[in-house]
Amino acid sequence: MSNILIRGATVLTMEGYDSVFEDGVIAVAGDRIAAAGPSGSLPAGFQADREIDGAGMVALPGFVNCHTHAAMTLMRSYADDMPLMKWLSEKIWPLEEKLTPDDIYWGTMLCCLEMIKSGTTTFADMYFMMDRVAEAVDRSGMRACLSRGMIGAGPNAQLALAESEKFIEDWHGAAGGRVQVMLGPHAPFTCPPDYLEKVIALASRRKVGIHIHVAETRDEIGQIQEKYGKTPVRYLNDLGLFDLPVLAAHCVHLNEEDIEILAGKKAGVAHCPESNMKLASGIAPVERLLKAGAVVGLGTDGASSNNNLDMMEEMRSAALLQKVATGDPLVMPSFASLRMATADGARALGLAGDTGMLKPGLKADLILVNFHRPHLYPRHDDYAHLVYAAQSADVDTVLIDGRVVMEGRRVLTVDEEEVMANAERCARRLVGEK
Repeated sequence: MSNILIRGATVLTMEGYDSVFEDGVIAVAGDRIAAAGPSGSLPAGFQADREIDGAGMVALPGFVNCHTHAAMTLMRSYADDMPLMKWLSEKIWPLEEKLTPDDIYWGTMLCCLEMIKSGTTTFADMYFMMDRVAEAVDRSGMRACLSRGMIGAGPNAQLALAESEKFIEDWHGAAGGRVQVMLGPHAPFTCPPDYLEKVIALASRRKVGIHIHVAETRDEIGQIQEKYGKTPVRYLNDLGLFDLPVLAAHCVHLNEEDIEILAGKKAGVAHCPESNMKLASGIAPVERLLKAGAVVGLGTDGASSNNNLDMMEEMRSAALLQKVATGDPLVMPSFASLRMATADGARALGLAGDTGMLKPGLKADLILVNFHRPHLYPRHDDYAHLVYAAQSADVDTVLIDGRVVMEGRRVLTVDEEEVMANAERCARRLVGEK
């Protein structure tokens, strides 16, 4: 792998609010960051194979999308403005029964293409036929935490466990270490206690984390309370789930004990504000979670319920939603929202030692955002601009694992026209159109 030197950009390392270096430098040695700081801070003897001119750009860690269902890009705008259960039972689930491995691959490729073009370098995915998802991740050059979704109360519950273990064997640590595997029990209301105990045992034995939907809707709260006399968080905690690394998606409806459990166990929370708003699921108590010391990252959820995978929009929505929900304009300042989309997202996925900051020794996952745009002048506050004013189309260059995967808005790892054409073909077949 080559050594790359980026000169002239404003460097936001995300190590702290004041870690901003105008006219900075970033040195990439192979797949890792060798230096990120002020001009003149290069390591002794560093020799670049190529230089990138960062003038007018802001450099920051690539975004970390903590929760999505990648192949659901094929269902984007297919079923909108419906109640959650009707949306699932009448539209989404019947379409998912028709999905083929080819559909999964091209739907995921479309997801990866969209995420790269909007500055996301790492994502967490839960779906099925995950070997095809992993193939798309490998080809695109992205970094991902992948889990095979499991319905413990369904007819394929045992098969899902077996497929998950095989997926771990085949893909955990693959694609040059860019693919990590987690177990994906769908949710507390679809996975009874005996099934979750099997999941916990497998995760412990294989030393992998768990990705699960938690407390997403009031209906879920009512179901778990009626069955077990507990909240979903308490139910999972009593089973020992949070004794393992856990990525808990949504966490919309929480009481104070739930928040204490999530914070105390250092579970990663994937906050998905736009999907939660669109499906009228509610507003997650993010400010209370953060005050309690919980690890909170941002996710888009699937493109069928968002309807895009734009982490810049997600940051803005997260910040504005907490302000209006609490009645306090001081909560969720721009730096906190940006940290949730980068460093804290990496922590939520258990990848803090690999990505999420521009720091020597970490993987070279970074983006250059073009600030030479009318909507980004004048340059009073770069953090505020990124959260409140920037657009995904402002992302100019993307590096993942030290490799340039997009430059000048052109993706270098995949053929954009091929991906879009195949995704359209798959989607038309699914809905019965030629």
